[in-house]
Amino acid sequence: MPKLKNHSGAKKRFRVTASGKYKNRKAGRRHLLAPEKANIKRERRQAGIIEVNSPEGKRLKGYLPMK
Repeated sequence: MPKLKNHSGAKKRFRVTASGKYKNRKAGRRHLLAPEKANIKRERRQAGIIEVNSPEGKRLKGYLPMK
């Protein structure tokens, strides 16, 4: 039987928590963050790490079998 491999894109974007759930960063924080481009409310809303919802988590189990 061949070795199981992680999906290289998923392993860069998602982490597994101690309880087995997945977490990732919110999108939209790469550019256009200068004060004249984006308002502060939007920046705060996009900050931080969120927990992935359950249907996505089921799909991620196939992408990250080694975790």
